Amino acid sequence: MNVREKLRPYLRLMLAKEIGPKTFQSLVDAFGDVESAAQASPGAWKRVEGVGPKKIEALQAVTEDHIDEELAEADRLGVRIFRIEDDEYPAPLKQTSNPPPLLYVRGRFEPADVVSLGVVGSRRCTHYGLEQAERFGGLLGRAGVTVISGGARGVDTAAHTGALRAGGRTVAAMGCGLSTHYPPENESLFEKIVAEDRGALVSELPMKTAVLAGNFPTRNRIISGLSLGVLVIEAALPSGALITAREAAEQGREIFALPGRVDSPMSAGTHQLLRDGAHLAADLDDILGPLGDVGRKIHPPEPSAEAIPTGLNDMESLLLSALSEGPRNLDDLVQYTGVQTGQAAGAMTMLVLKGAVKQQPGNVFVRKK
Repeated sequence: MNVREKLRPYLRLMLAKEIGPKTFQSLVDAFGDVESAAQASPGAWKRVEGVGPKKIEALQAVTEDHIDEELAEADRLGVRIFRIEDDEYPAPLKQTSNPPPLLYVRGRFEPADVVSLGVVGSRRCTHYGLEQAERFGGLLGRAGVTVISGGARGVDTAAHTGALRAGGRTVAAMGCGLSTHYPPENESLFEKIVAEDRGALVSELPMKTAVLAGNFPTRNRIISGLSLGVLVIEAALPSGALITAREAAEQGREIFALPGRVDSPMSAGTHQLLRDGAHLAADLDDILGPLGDVGRKIHPPEPSAEAIPTGLNDMESLLLSALSEGPRNLDDLVQYTGVQTGQAAGAMTMLVLKGAVKQQPGNVFVRKK
């Protein structure tokens, strides 16, 4: 039996609009295998717990023509469809409690993609959130860690972009079928990932599935399932990013959160995660450490000593420049630059969060090399 024929019973079930991964598994468990479940009669389906009239009607509505159309559309766009038992199906996702029976993939996974981190956050993020998402995407990409995100506006887009600009790899888990570019302004980003062989676009949804709000919470488990851990950049209360963090925790993944302004609603969710025990992430080392053996084997390149991070305001640039000759405590910095003590303390905190400076005991600051 060739690959396409093996896919047909899966598609016979998964193209039914009322059938999700849990019902799929219930049908397989009841009939012993996918082929038998797909060929069963409506009367036999009815005897499966949780399969009522609506689901039976949806199963009956799927025809051989629908399956042919789905396969043709996947071929047209160069999308491969992997069954959960296929070797090409990502092993980390396969080992979760509720993996998609089928995974649509446009682009390519590499073996190195098992070393990956989910980076998620708000669509309506602040400038700080965008800046930090792109920064962490770049740090991870340069270190050889594949960035997994959701392809959405805001933090997701910045994380994917940062990874690509750093020469790294990235995977976008979509909340729609792969025939659709969503959001539409990210079409060039998605095409770059595929055309330059820098990762993949993935979805569990049939090719022409439209963008629906209900699709996004379920796709979050794919982001976390593909990742060793999840970094939440910014998240309000409640938010989809927190759903992803919860999925990650249930899957046994590490949770990281970026601190933000205490009065910013967009950081309320990340601060809640930190109170609940998430790892505080201010730099790449904060992520590699909790990843254990995997993190210790990664040796990120050191930037030039004269490199100046982007996104600094005038006061932050002045204080950073004052550290070029070596470590200084806060009092020295105030005396050297003329900046008031309270303003200098706040600016140094931001420089630590932006990864430009490390703070040592005694309120001593050292410019990162």
